[in-house]
Amino acid sequence: MASSTTTLLLYTNQTLSSSFINSSLVAKPSQLFLQGRRNQSFKVSCNANNSGEHDKNLEGVDRRNVLLGLGGLYGAANLAPLATAAPIPAPDLKSCSRATITNAPYPSPAHAVDEEYIAKYNLATSRMRELDKDPKDPRGFKQQANVHCAYCNGAYKIDGKELQVHESWLFFPFHRWYLYFYERILGSLIDDPTFALPYWNWDNPKGMRLPPMFDVPGSSIYDARRNPHVRCGTIIDLGSYGNETKTTELQTMTNNLTHMYRQMITNAPCPLLFFGKPYRLGTAPKPGAGTIENIPHTPVHIWTGTVLGSKLENGDTSFGENMGNFYSAGLDPVFYCHHGNVDRMWNEWKQIGGKRRDLTDKDWLNSEFFFYDENRNPWRVRVRDCLDSKKMGYDYAPMPTPWRNYKPKIKTTTGKVNTGSLPSASKVFPLTKLDRAISFSINRPTSSRTQKEKNEQEEILTFNCVKYDDREYIRFDVFLNADKTVNANELDKVEFSGSYTSLPHVHANHNSSPEGISFELAITELLEDIGLEDEDTIAVTVVPKAGGETISIEGAEIKLVAC
Repeated sequence: MASSTTTLLLYTNQTLSSSFINSSLVAKPSQLFLQGRRNQSFKVSCNANNSGEHDKNLEGVDRRNVLLGLGGLYGAANLAPLATAAPIPAPDLKSCSRATITNAPYPSPAHAVDEEYIAKYNLATSRMRELDKDPKDPRGFKQQANVHCAYCNGAYKIDGKELQVHESWLFFPFHRWYLYFYERILGSLIDDPTFALPYWNWDNPKGMRLPPMFDVPGSSIYDARRNPHVRCGTIIDLGSYGNETKTTELQTMTNNLTHMYRQMITNAPCPLLFFGKPYRLGTAPKPGAGTIENIPHTPVHIWTGTVLGSKLENGDTSFGENMGNFYSAGLDPVFYCHHGNVDRMWNEWKQIGGKRRDLTDKDWLNSEFFFYDENRNPWRVRVRDCLDSKKMGYDYAPMPTPWRNYKPKIKTTTGKVNTGSLPSASKVFPLTKLDRAISFSINRPTSSRTQKEKNEQEEILTFNCVKYDDREYIRFDVFLNADKTVNANELDKVEFSGSYTSLPHVHANHNSSPEGISFELAITELLEDIGLEDEDTIAVTVVPKAGGETISIEGAEIKLVAC
């Protein structure tokens, strides 16, 4: 991640009102009022309380700010002028200074770090926890955890609509900036500008266990609110949905590599499939997650957090705390190690080639977030300034990526499933609940496409308006050319198309009914591998794993989409 010797570029924000500069902020638990652009009044809270009440709507936010947030719920008494942080020189050198990077860090896989590093990491985290004694210090451990809570749990509303960094194209850039400032704070607390957060490389069999340094009771990076099964070297399930999959360790690792291949290659040939759907001001939150956010990002949270419905140490009913629920995830230090690898996947994906490149949409590039640095200074940062991690001052220590060559080759079905014996999609949907495996036939928009046509348009299987209970873990798998007898615990098969998962965004007795999301799977490669390119109609099977009783799906279709 970022070096604390990186000099950020400072720009004067001409759109700020003079009343903001050095304004006095009234610090209150869970909320903060601050004067921002054009004298708008912002009310910010983590909203992680048991009342289920939400803050009043925000109004009048500049529409260039697709998302403006606050890094720290209580804030400082006197803020410096809000500015734009950019890790590279700006064209106008009269208004800024050149960024410099000294001893840029080189994040390592968590399982391979030495004892000296572990000691430094524990010391830095311990000192961050000590900062919690001052609730106004935005660098404190709980305040840093609240940053994530605030951006994902209803703290920000505009015109009645919640602003949310998950399940959209904001997911990767928000978390990259979040780790950037978090790491700078840790490094400054131990006076080590070379300190870098490790990454939990769960995409490699050598890293498919909880990194041992996080499993030392009493250490500052230990969290008692983890599922007991994460201990003793248990193999992680990158498709975890809250229940143990009844299979061998070897099959679990095989399934993990299959998930990685499908999510990084098969289902992510286009930028929007990887990053997530566009999310613009005024639109509903969570329009649709990208491949890696969906799996393995969410299942790692689920696998690590407490068992949903179990009892916590204070007697409360668990909602997956800490890692297993978005509002509390940042309270487990392994969260940042997990997201280090998520961030690494962004770099790895672009290296695969093809059309795998950053988005160019100005609304995405100009989206903004708000954080505090190691000196308690507030920074307004943009997506466009975090696209190249090397320019931000860090690069990842290389590790083998065996999933790149883990394309499923084994077929479980000989020939083509008889689609004539299956109900059509129009007769199956709308589906009010997914409480059992379903199979249906579905028409393709065209068949026998040329390679040129495939290069221009990806064939997408889309499930429209998927709704579910946002308090539950959700998981269902999708297979092509299979029937209800498919073994959904063995995913290393050609017919496996992909999975959908969801992590609870709520807590306590608060109810949530999300607006329907669209779940998309790229199937061009699968049709080739299965031998269905010339077929006008194909068979689709959907197998629920968790939360099926609450899942409804309005419809399913196949369409051609230009990448």
